[in-house]
Amino acid sequence: MESSALILFFITAISLVGLALVFSSYVPPTSYNTAKFEPYECGMETIGETWNQYTVGYYLFAILFLIFDVETVFVFPWATVMREVGMTGFVEILIFFAILGLGLFYGWKKHALKWE
Repeated sequence: MESSALILFFITAISLVGLALVFSSYVPPTSYNTAKFEPYECGMETIGETWNQYTVGYYLFAILFLIFDVETVFVFPWATVMREVGMTGFVEILIFFAILGLGLFYGWKKHALKWE
């Protein structure tokens, strides 16, 4: 790709974003409906406080789940080609598991795995 085509692409992208921002500031919504900003769950109105605060432990637990969930995305392809990659692939996967083990150890040390 030539550099002039790349420059033209970026200029076009920036101008389209700018035009969209200018257009959205001049065009107001057709109607202001306060019901759009109400919390909605299962078609029923909420009872009591809508905003609840959760402890950081829940977020740490969720992040640890995501880390180990994404791990399977990397382990399955490795397992399918394990014989072709040989000892190099085996050492790489051991390093990968060591890094994940450090993450698990960190979560255990911070008591993120205790469900209270």
